[in-house]
Amino acid sequence: MSTTLQAPRISDYAIIVDRKDNVAVVKNETATGLEVILPDGRLMTVKAVVPPGHRFATRDIPAGEFVLQYGQPIGTSLGISEGQLISHENMSDEVPIVRDLPENLHTPAPNYIPEAERATFMGFRRPDGRVGTRNHVLIVPTSMCASHEAQQISMIAEFTLYNREKYPNVDGVVAIPHNKGCGCQDGSTIDVMLRTLSNYADHPNVGGVILIDLGCEKTNLSQVEKYLLKREKSFDKPMAKIGIQDVGGTQAAIERGLKEVEAMLPEINKVARQECPISELVLGVKCGGSDGFSGISANPSLGRAADRLIRSGGTVLITEVPEFCGAEHVLASRAKDVDTGRAIYRMVDWYKEYASKFGAVLNQNPSPGNVTGGLLNITIKSLGAIAKAGTTRVEGTVEYAETPKTRGLNLMQGPGYDQESTPGLVAAGATVIVFTTGRGTTIGNAIAPVIKLASNTPIFERMTQDLDLSAGRVIDGTETIDEVGARVFDHVRRVASGEIQARAEEHKHREFQFWAEQTVSL
Repeated sequence: MSTTLQAPRISDYAIIVDRKDNVAVVKNETATGLEVILPDGRLMTVKAVVPPGHRFATRDIPAGEFVLQYGQPIGTSLGISEGQLISHENMSDEVPIVRDLPENLHTPAPNYIPEAERATFMGFRRPDGRVGTRNHVLIVPTSMCASHEAQQISMIAEFTLYNREKYPNVDGVVAIPHNKGCGCQDGSTIDVMLRTLSNYADHPNVGGVILIDLGCEKTNLSQVEKYLLKREKSFDKPMAKIGIQDVGGTQAAIERGLKEVEAMLPEINKVARQECPISELVLGVKCGGSDGFSGISANPSLGRAADRLIRSGGTVLITEVPEFCGAEHVLASRAKDVDTGRAIYRMVDWYKEYASKFGAVLNQNPSPGNVTGGLLNITIKSLGAIAKAGTTRVEGTVEYAETPKTRGLNLMQGPGYDQESTPGLVAAGATVIVFTTGRGTTIGNAIAPVIKLASNTPIFERMTQDLDLSAGRVIDGTETIDEVGARVFDHVRRVASGEIQARAEEHKHREFQFWAEQTVSL
């Protein structure tokens, strides 16, 4: 009895995420022989050194029984005793496949916040009614053959022409150099590329655009213009076009581009921020460099902020379809209707087939860093990853870089690669991104602020110049998910308003690439 009274509670060392779970996730490395008191009052002994983010069994889990975290199966026991470290040696990755959807599936709409009680932010309202969080001059190369010139124009312009004091309403001169285009792609692959480029040109975070091509490529100026003209609302912003062959080569194109930027800056500066309802915000949610804490602290905290935005009439976009695998049944059960639920399954099935063409399976998605951090398989990773999107119903699904048709939560087809999925969210209309990380990441975006939310305190303290916020206090036990979610929401509002920059913006992280693959999955 005295031993039991002196033993610490399990919450001092580990987290039981859901009351159905038969595992606990360790906060700090545990020693063999550690005794802890479980929530039901039982005394148990941890039988191994368990690294942070990994888990141990809180009871015997006989062979063939499911191992549970988040209240969901994350694998099948090969024979696990109470207190054992959960590893690939005693747990297989097998989980039940759930695909049944009721024909009368109808998920209620969110409980909307009254308009008078909703937050506002200071944004750039465009002629078509959309609202941007930034006001950039954007240089768009239509192919790899014009990317060098586009980058040179933006870099030289920022050092010689752009001055924040002279143009206080302009956020910078940026380019999106890439390695695609020319004549090497066909069919819907070109469609994806041109859709992405034209959506960047037409993005509400862009005040003026310069399109530049070499002159002989398949993905040329006229093709991008055709995509711009397809839009329901007319393209109404300053635009210039440069053909490198037409003007006489690289140097001539750069000089012409600088003249166009110089002429655009005063025009773009005329657009000032104004107070706008938070419902005009489009939030992209992402994760990268995840660990065993991401799904317990950072992702659900971001999910709270996402819920509040959606309940305020706003829009949230989530992608990385490989990280729906193993959790797609959770998303499908939250679909607004059965057709939307089936579309979610089709997204995942398409990606599985796509990955198989390269000899890959989605269970290979977790990186070495993910596994070291406690994400042993794709199911654990996915169940934690989808928490970024909150708890409201799924309104629809869209292809990569495709704009959603409705507000609320939308799922976008796309890869798990940060450098391709983040630009895809922006091309789909996201005006600000929140990117959760457990291992630490530095990626940004050319035209949209990317806010980093750390899952644990040590990584936040080690990379404080790159990470904006921390959810580590959830793990430490000094802050709740709701409290962190409120902080995230307010930080998003301040960044969107231009009161502060995201760390990635401060360091001028402007990564851009797109996933130029055939994506007909819906």
